[in-house]
Amino acid sequence: MTSKLNEQANGVFIISATPFANDDTIDFDSTDRLVDFYIEKGVSGITILGMMGEAQKLSGPESETFLSHVLRRVSGRVPVVVGVSNAGLDNLLGLTNAAMDGGAAGVMVAPIAGLNTEQKLYAYYARLFEAIEPGIPVCYQDFPQGTGVHISVDCFNQMVSDFTQLVMLKHEDWPGLDKLTQVRRASETGGLRRVSILTGNGGLYLPQELARGADGAMTGFAYPEMLVNVVKLYQSGEVARAEDIFDVYLPLIRYEQQPGIGLAIRKETLRRRGLLASAKTRAPGPSLDADFHMELDGLIERLDARLNELSLGKINDVS
Repeated sequence: MTSKLNEQANGVFIISATPFANDDTIDFDSTDRLVDFYIEKGVSGITILGMMGEAQKLSGPESETFLSHVLRRVSGRVPVVVGVSNAGLDNLLGLTNAAMDGGAAGVMVAPIAGLNTEQKLYAYYARLFEAIEPGIPVCYQDFPQGTGVHISVDCFNQMVSDFTQLVMLKHEDWPGLDKLTQVRRASETGGLRRVSILTGNGGLYLPQELARGADGAMTGFAYPEMLVNVVKLYQSGEVARAEDIFDVYLPLIRYEQQPGIGLAIRKETLRRRGLLASAKTRAPGPSLDADFHMELDGLIERLDARLNELSLGKINDVS
């Protein structure tokens, strides 16, 4: 049994894809390969049923079956965070309880649509924390590009002050580096309780986010070893080497972060790495045409050549 999520969480909590077979059913064999791959590459934790995990396309029973399967496969090797965001509070609480009963480390909750004032946003989370079982750690997902809900630093800090079960910020506002700085500064110099800050956006701004005080990343990328080692190197003070490694992967990071098509690119890359039997995304979802496949061919070939040139083929050996 892994320990619960807490304010000191750091490293890389990889956002897992949800594998589907070509008939749209969940592919549990690919799920097993993916879980083992993520752990082999050194992630600190795994986050499932996030937005890029296509959680919104799963039924309630499918979500519970998938999280139970993943938790059994992980078997306590790393903490698992479960995305439980749902427009219905009862549905959210049901999935939260199923996750925690199954051994999850905590849950991630994004604000629901329509919270167009901070009074409404605060009131929503106040109600959530009244309803949720005591002791369940919560990560606030700040992704206004996906949710349409913006939160100010002051409002988030007030929630940190008032809700002790709020232990993590998944930071992926865009632009958001200044917000990250302000949240971290509030704990370092302002006396506010510290929370963990893990960042998203596919790692696109990871070096700058780490420099601003992030504890790591909670995001997806088809080469999680890059995320893991950039974070490790930053944390050990090897900033220049971390930047060098990041730069090698940047063209593919950027390509994968294209709005709308990025999930299909990530899944296809994971398929090419032997992890997914199919790159299928559930409808309505993107798929790649021949031009995308050709571009991905070129990017992966250039990445492999660059890694070999820099003798970074065993990048995951960073200690």
